[in-house]
Amino acid sequence: MNMTAEIISGTKIAKEIREELKAKVDELKKKGVTPGLVMVRVGEDPASVSYVTAKSKASDELGILSETIVLPEDTKEDVLLAKVEELNKDPRFHGILVQLPLPKHIDSDKVLNAIDPRKDVDGFHPVNVGRLLIGNPYFMPCTPHGVQELLIRSGNSPEGKHVVICGRSNIVGKPVMAILMQKQKGANATVTVVHTGTKDMASIVRQADIVIAAMGKPKAITADMVKEGAVVIDVGVNQVGTTPEGKRILVGDSDFEAIKEKAKAITPVPGGVGPMTVTMLMVNTVRAAEMQSA
Repeated sequence: MNMTAEIISGTKIAKEIREELKAKVDELKKKGVTPGLVMVRVGEDPASVSYVTAKSKASDELGILSETIVLPEDTKEDVLLAKVEELNKDPRFHGILVQLPLPKHIDSDKVLNAIDPRKDVDGFHPVNVGRLLIGNPYFMPCTPHGVQELLIRSGNSPEGKHVVICGRSNIVGKPVMAILMQKQKGANATVTVVHTGTKDMASIVRQADIVIAAMGKPKAITADMVKEGAVVIDVGVNQVGTTPEGKRILVGDSDFEAIKEKAKAITPVPGGVGPMTVTMLMVNTVRAAEMQSA
């Protein structure tokens, strides 16, 4: 049986969610509340510059107040911590995001821990990570929450399914596990996590109804590891070269071309999980404004 997988478009689903958000922002504005997001960037890391730009553009489109504070590369840790403390107290901003990676001389854990958990729209504060595990987070981290929305909205709800997550990072693997195992609608999955310490990973991945690829290695998940009719969500973004015109060539953590011949559905890279990340940050910012103005 040869089938070509349905392509799950993150671009399309992100657009749906943004439409719903616009209505929520209008509601809040009627009550005199403008959701506010402040982003702090230290230095001029090109990837960070482009991420922050995308986030502020998305905010503008939705009518969310956004401000970017740029500090020089050599900013001292205590100066950054004082800045975060000041933003915690600033009522204009419901959400605070410190763009990672930070320069080597700054302890990023210390900085993330300084953010008020109720303003931590990235969902990385230990309080939010703990609340996520017990099923009652203030905010879910953006990429993992985006993965869940992609599954639900593409008609591939994880409920009752066996989900195998490939990768155990704090940014994707662990939080996706925590979200999908909850006894809640849109979750309720049986979750297995495989990683570099797993013996015979392929045989475990082959049992999955849903595969979440987050290894950080190009094409790490091959077609022979995926059973017929599985759903594959590819969180990886790996640059494998540039075109003659100088455009970056990006591939995911799964072998898209081969897998799409046997999977039921798959996300493309780019255009899959990527667009969801910024959108879920907007969801969290609006939620923060709702919580803080309730």
